[in-house]
Amino acid sequence: MEQLNNFLHQYERAANSHDFAQVEPLIAEDAVYWFSDGSFEGLKAIAKAFEATWAKIQNEAYAITNVRWIGVAADSTVCTYNFHWTGIVDGKERHGAGRGTNVVVKSGGRWKMLHEHLSKMQ
Repeated sequence: MEQLNNFLHQYERAANSHDFAQVEPLIAEDAVYWFSDGSFEGLKAIAKAFEATWAKIQNEAYAITNVRWIGVAADSTVCTYNFHWTGIVDGKERHGAGRGTNVVVKSGGRWKMLHEHLSKMQ
């Protein structure tokens, strides 16, 4: 579990860098991401989604909490978690929260995101 937790923390830090070059090595080439504003397949589409979010939310700080690893196998696993973000949108301090589900696979000896599904808390 420690290796998976370290991977997820690395992913969180990379997302907070606001530099997709740091996030990209952690995502599988054929990944599929589902966000509240759309679905994105492949690294190019996912990069555009990340960059659009960073452009909209200035100084975004993203945090993952309450991680629960389910269906753990040698080369794939799934986790659920809560996420929280704060940042500046249209000149005003904003924040949000939601739930996430990730499918993580081992590729070339390294863990990578294959699927991410984020949804807002109701």
